[in-house]
Amino acid sequence: MSRLEVITGPMFSGKTEELIRRLHRAEIAGRRIKLFRPAIDTRYEKGFVTAHSGNKLVAHEVSSSYEIWDLVTYEGADVIGIDEAQFLDSELEAYIKSMFFYVSKIIISGLDKDFATQNFGSMPRLMVLADKLDKLTSVCNKCGADDASFTQRLVDGKPAAFDGPTILVGGTETYEARCRDCFQAG
Repeated sequence: MSRLEVITGPMFSGKTEELIRRLHRAEIAGRRIKLFRPAIDTRYEKGFVTAHSGNKLVAHEVSSSYEIWDLVTYEGADVIGIDEAQFLDSELEAYIKSMFFYVSKIIISGLDKDFATQNFGSMPRLMVLADKLDKLTSVCNKCGADDASFTQRLVDGKPAAFDGPTILVGGTETYEARCRDCFQAG
């Protein structure tokens, strides 16, 4: 019986760190793992999923959810991980459902909402399908509260307008974690 685990939250909440930790535990247990990351995410070293802390794990870079399905069904795996799932295509949910026949566990991490507080990619649907859901928070970059659940996009140090592009890959130079009180509509 397969399980789907989803790890979500704003940027800088430790989603990737938690994904790497769970996959490492699966390796210790003797499970064959495969980790995937969207090719669009070019922030870190190619061929790895890397957390902001520097922890990393070897990963396959993919441009579509079909590539994940193809590698899993052709090469096999017991546990798969997908980082930054919000960047993958709308077919991800369907491929995840079909992979339940091939793997024992699927662990996904990604943003649940974009900088404009809208649903981000397939993440909200995957959250509904999850057997286990962990919604992490971060520390607010503005006031220091430990319950930041929003990702604030910045342009020249000011909140970005909500009519900007949904996907803009960046790090601390472009985004901050914010609590509800400090988050500003753009």
